[in-house]
Amino acid sequence: MIFHEDPGPGTGRRAPRADFVSDAPRLPLNGRWLFRLSGTADGTGPSFPDPGLDDTGWDTIRVPSHWVLEGHDRPLYTNTAYPFPIDPPHLPDQNPTGDYRLHFDLPATWPPGRSVLRFQGVDSCGTVWLNGELLGHSKGSRLPFEFDVTDVVRPRGNVLAVRVQRWSSGSYLEDQDMWWLPGIFRDVELLSRPEDGIDDFTVRASYSAGSGTLLVTSDMPGLVEVPELGIAVPTGQEVTVGEVEPWSAEHPRLYRGTLRAAGETIALAIGFRTVEISGGRLLVNGAPVLFRGVNRHEHDPDRGRSLDRETMIRDIELMKRHNVNAVRTAHYPPHPEFLRLCDEYGLWVVDECDIETHGFIYSGWEGNPPAEPMWRDALLDRVERMVERDKNHPSVVIWSLGNESDSGSAFADIETWIRERDPTRPLHYERDPSYRHSDFYSLMYPSLDDLERIGQRKEETPSDVVAGSPDDVRRRGLPFLLCEYAHAMGNGPGSLVDYQVILESYERFCGAFVWEWIDHGLAAVDARGRRYYRHGGDIDYQPNGERYCLDGLLFPDRTPSPGLAELRKAIEPVAITVEGSSVVVVNKHDFATLAHLGFRWLVEVDGVRVASGVLSVPECAARSEVRVPLPDAVAGLVPDTASGGETWLTVEAALAEDTPWAAAGHVVAWGQTRLGSGTPARPQEHQPHAEQSHADPTHAPQSHATQSHATQPHASPTHVGRPLGAASHRGGMVSLGEATFDVRTGRLTHLGRLELDGPTFDVWRAPTENDHGQGPRNALAADWQAAGLDRFLHRTGPVEHPDPHTLVVHGRSGPATRTLGFRTTCTYRWQDGALHLLVEADPVGDWDDTAYGHLTITPPRMGTRWSLPGGYTDVVWFGRGPGESYADSRAAARVGRFAGSIDGLQTPYLVPQENGNHVETRWLELSGPGLPTLRVDGAPHLDFTARRWTSEALQTARRPHDLADSGRVWLNLDHGQQGVGSASCGPALPERYRLAVRRYSWSMMLAVHREDIAP
Repeated sequence: MIFHEDPGPGTGRRAPRADFVSDAPRLPLNGRWLFRLSGTADGTGPSFPDPGLDDTGWDTIRVPSHWVLEGHDRPLYTNTAYPFPIDPPHLPDQNPTGDYRLHFDLPATWPPGRSVLRFQGVDSCGTVWLNGELLGHSKGSRLPFEFDVTDVVRPRGNVLAVRVQRWSSGSYLEDQDMWWLPGIFRDVELLSRPEDGIDDFTVRASYSAGSGTLLVTSDMPGLVEVPELGIAVPTGQEVTVGEVEPWSAEHPRLYRGTLRAAGETIALAIGFRTVEISGGRLLVNGAPVLFRGVNRHEHDPDRGRSLDRETMIRDIELMKRHNVNAVRTAHYPPHPEFLRLCDEYGLWVVDECDIETHGFIYSGWEGNPPAEPMWRDALLDRVERMVERDKNHPSVVIWSLGNESDSGSAFADIETWIRERDPTRPLHYERDPSYRHSDFYSLMYPSLDDLERIGQRKEETPSDVVAGSPDDVRRRGLPFLLCEYAHAMGNGPGSLVDYQVILESYERFCGAFVWEWIDHGLAAVDARGRRYYRHGGDIDYQPNGERYCLDGLLFPDRTPSPGLAELRKAIEPVAITVEGSSVVVVNKHDFATLAHLGFRWLVEVDGVRVASGVLSVPECAARSEVRVPLPDAVAGLVPDTASGGETWLTVEAALAEDTPWAAAGHVVAWGQTRLGSGTPARPQEHQPHAEQSHADPTHAPQSHATQSHATQPHASPTHVGRPLGAASHRGGMVSLGEATFDVRTGRLTHLGRLELDGPTFDVWRAPTENDHGQGPRNALAADWQAAGLDRFLHRTGPVEHPDPHTLVVHGRSGPATRTLGFRTTCTYRWQDGALHLLVEADPVGDWDDTAYGHLTITPPRMGTRWSLPGGYTDVVWFGRGPGESYADSRAAARVGRFAGSIDGLQTPYLVPQENGNHVETRWLELSGPGLPTLRVDGAPHLDFTARRWTSEALQTARRPHDLADSGRVWLNLDHGQQGVGSASCGPALPERYRLAVRRYSWSMMLAVHREDIAP
């Protein structure tokens, strides 16, 4: 069998070993290589490795890189499907193959002795020759391999030849949810190995009751020195040291030392820590830990999985700044430099093996490699290379056997090998329902209700497991690790706070990992020179994973998304609330006190700062709380403002000193509480005729999406008004004060000097990726469109004018061919220089007639849309901000006064969709050169969006740069929208975040309170 189809792991390689940095010379071989791409596995032919081959006409390519991102062939994204027939271990004849050649000389100072050629990553397999000699073969794309080239390398005129097939038998084990990106994509280097050097060593540094125990073993005798601890012992000798500081993600204490042999000195970074499972809980250093984690693929929009150190640091800095404390290396071991950085900066790591056979789901798992003996060696090889490479990193606390590969006997062999080689770390594997080979019960994307039951150890028995069986009983005693949740595709994920509340409520939970860290968009430039990001659907190939590679908390350029801001708030390690006259500070850290934080407070009235100061918080141990009296300055402010608006107290916890990942002053956590019971926004003379609600908006209502934000105006007409006749509306127009209406349409056309058009009753939003969902019950967008919610037609009438200051416009809105719709009433009243509007909407018709079996439709929006002049440029508002917010994704939005441009309100999701909403808005003002400033007040709250295109245009655009300025500003003033959820790959949106089919009413006030004339 030819090598690339042989299920074996490789030939000719050296034994796997630890990755380390020593003073032995090394020669980087990164740079420009010669390259030629061929269409079959034979490459350029049998003469390719010949040093004398004439390669002067070959292309050049950057190494490390992926050839499909360097102008050769194309990247593919297929999500779960294999891009070739399921015919293991065989591959089709059409198999693009890259032949690489490098000419190099050794430095004059290169020492005599052994030389080792190391590849950190080659996708999908590599056959290597040096100076015409076959060194061997290797598979396992995200794992290193080495060849001893002592007898082959020469001082000058070396020719290194590497043949890389895009597809190999190893590809059957690498069906992770990511782009297929072939090539030599990690570093290549030549290592000098001294005769008396150390090839491999193991560090065991445990911690217990304040003491550390260190044991370093190696293949050659050596001396272990840790000057700070006074350690100088030979390898193989265990030493116990009292009063060491343990390593944790919160306090990544590393003791620097050396491992010295006769031929070389190796740098050591020792972190004392012990990982164990006891009493059904995960403990580190004897204390329970809670992972606030993310799943991280390696991705760069220009370089694919070929990342430099600066990009790795950027990832870690962003994680730490957003309160992320853990990484699952989904779904393969990362570049080894990333783990060194995790040791240094402090992140818990679940190190996952490069194994996923997800595509066998399409064969009913027939032939699945973990269940087939011929694949055993290849699977074990991958695990061995991961464990041996990464065994000395204190940040690595869990080994993960792989991802979504069903089950099979190979996992028993893998478990046995790891436990014998490294008994210091627990094992994780999610997909086998028996969990026999895992120390954790683990799932992906459970609902909130299911997660609650798991915390109570009352979960349903998995399929293929007998209730009450030993497997069932054992699983219920295991700690639970939520390895994937909150699918971050597009606008979302929602319910992050809801999940975190449950995760913090039960001892069984050891944490969770959001899917995923970064959008996998690949950079491209269109015909007009505009940069954009490609997804799978942009590649003409089947099967096609479409947009499912765009599911990260970061945009491809590493700009944080609103979802990451929400996660930062949901998982913050300090909770700050006010109870009575005390500030309650809860320290959610697993180990750290609050000594590294400083606390400050701020009081604002209607979004305007009136006082601020420092809050002195006493010592507070991890997982405990303290109560601090409200500052006298705060307590004294409440009576003074009780009748004059909203008074808000914000308390922030910020870094007291610089850290490697953020400067002093960086806000780690914050809490906000409304003080007193002032009126929501404006003085009483500007309020509509409505009973005001003074409920604290920081308290979550029973249903965020369905509870009305306004009470019913007591002046709502209860009699039938006088229909407008010809004599009362000359020219078809009628005025209330400065407001002018078109009687035929019932629409407001002018407010003072302002020309506008509205309102249009609006139930539609451009579907989010989560609205499209997975499965019939989650495919809300299809349900909405089947019901016609995107094509409402409107009928006006009658229009009533009961008195000179009041206008009542009745109407009905609904889609063609359907009976469903809403009967609407808009009651306008001119009072005190402003136009007050009450909107009432009552459902009519059959809302249960859906495409999915008579399931009740829930509209995505309940609101009004207004068309304004395109010259409006800026907006100021008092409400939640500064970022976008929705019913189930609003924790990151503070209550305050914010300002920005209309263009800046837009979130440029790579696939255009609903964005930029702001919940609980008390008032907003829009302004622009030469235009009167429009003021809108809610009664008490509104949702608003403002953009230069309609929802329909947003829906049909393929990319952000397809969105053209319509020449108008489209302002939505809404009762609300449904939540965003995470149903693109996850549970259905909870009912409390849906808009029920019921009666709605909400109020607002519109006024033009000044004019700005352009010079």
